[in-house]
Amino acid sequence: MKMEGTRETCRPYSRLEPQPTKGEVWVWYVYELCSYFVHTVLIPIVFSLIIGQIVDSPTEPLRGWNKSAKGLACQIDEMELYERLTHRSVSIGNSKVSPLEWTSISWGIGLILASPALRFVSTNLDHGQNQVVIAGAATAIGAFFCLPVGFFKVTWIFPLYVAPIVVAITVSTASHSRHHGLMIQGFTGPSLQRHQFPNRRGVSSRLSLNATGVGCLGSAVIVAFVYYMLRIQDIFTGLWVDSIFSGLIWLAGIVHVFTLRPGATITSPLPKDHFLSIFKSHHGLGTLIVVGLSSFTSMCIFTGGVLFLVGELCLKPVFLLYFWLIYFIFPSVSLPMLQSVQLILKTNAVKMHLLGLILSLVTSGIGFQFRKDNWERHYILIFAALQSTSTGVMHAFARVLLMDCSPAGKEGAFATWFSWVKMAGTCIGFAVASGAAAGNVGTSFGIAFCTAAVAMVISIYGNISDVAGAVAAGLISEEGEMVSSPIANGSDHSNSINNDDDENAKKEAVPVGEEAA
Repeated sequence: MKMEGTRETCRPYSRLEPQPTKGEVWVWYVYELCSYFVHTVLIPIVFSLIIGQIVDSPTEPLRGWNKSAKGLACQIDEMELYERLTHRSVSIGNSKVSPLEWTSISWGIGLILASPALRFVSTNLDHGQNQVVIAGAATAIGAFFCLPVGFFKVTWIFPLYVAPIVVAITVSTASHSRHHGLMIQGFTGPSLQRHQFPNRRGVSSRLSLNATGVGCLGSAVIVAFVYYMLRIQDIFTGLWVDSIFSGLIWLAGIVHVFTLRPGATITSPLPKDHFLSIFKSHHGLGTLIVVGLSSFTSMCIFTGGVLFLVGELCLKPVFLLYFWLIYFIFPSVSLPMLQSVQLILKTNAVKMHLLGLILSLVTSGIGFQFRKDNWERHYILIFAALQSTSTGVMHAFARVLLMDCSPAGKEGAFATWFSWVKMAGTCIGFAVASGAAAGNVGTSFGIAFCTAAVAMVISIYGNISDVAGAVAAGLISEEGEMVSSPIANGSDHSNSINNDDDENAKKEAVPVGEEAA
């Protein structure tokens, strides 16, 4: 009865979405290319490095600048940079924090400021005609605050830069994720028969995996630029230029807003708790919890691993570049391959997300086990490839799973919470690995391992399912109901994003239970 009530509630918001054109899909990819790096590179790496260049030079450690905590030979410049990032030199009242911790605090302030806007954003993304204004303003504001970070060489001002960027990327990512849900409806129709759901699964997975792979390429470009700027004499100015460059790339992605789809027109008053819709969905709420835990795990492993490579293993800077490039480029190769594996094995989004968690469990477990050893270079690169694939898989299939659980007309509400929780998990993971666990990779990997294990338990025993979630959301019709789907009409568009047919699909109602022609 509860599930039937949910479907009845969703029907007034259902409508026929036009099939996305090839241009719309590519522009959607472009925005991921121009924005994915914001939470993976710009905030945790670029801003931390800039703050590290502002603080006073740390005192020389007892072991000297040319040795790491493991006693390995190091380059002086490399160790000075590491100490600048981890030494608590930023004053906050009577306390002091490191540049990495100050970045985490600024990030957290942004998430707190974004919280009151969740209701406004989710409501206006789903209903009305303001989607372009909201997403466009968020992108423009976020890009703008990337520009002035080098004007004032003081640390206290950085929350004024980072917080608006965090709010902006949260809002724009919500809009981008909502667009994903609407495009899937355009390809498959708002309601399917149960046996047709694999078609939706294939289209949704392909879109999300391709976008994630493209987004990782954008991160690779920014991180390569960071490495170059760290090699010049005036590092501070170089990193400022990097921030400006990042802002301009992000701004270029604003072209995506012109393809956004309007919300539904509702004659009856909108429920006041519309933005809390996800908490009424068992599968949506479970997915949200897993998203937060997996985001925490990914960033905790990445941050702890990078600090370990620089501060303890003292790897040459050029090898760190190789590590970064493999970490951000490899998913563009591995994710499409996993899409083929998924289609062959007919695996759902929950199992694919579990695969990502298993990979994180493996990398963090092995890293913890051998935390006291000097890692061989080829093992480090394998570590980067596995963990980057894990991060990409969890990001892509979390979006797929959440949109499968989102009722028609509530994609914005679900996407807004998805964006905020993902950003919160990433922020906390960064804070843990760069705060108390900085210099102790065992703590970072140990916490990440436990978090991944908890996420796996919730995924397996929390009864989270894409099909059941779609049924509860009204995306799968029961026997005797009418469906409106291009698939039901005998037109399978699961591969249409790869051909040149840009015409909208015609959708006509057919009885459920009738086989696709």
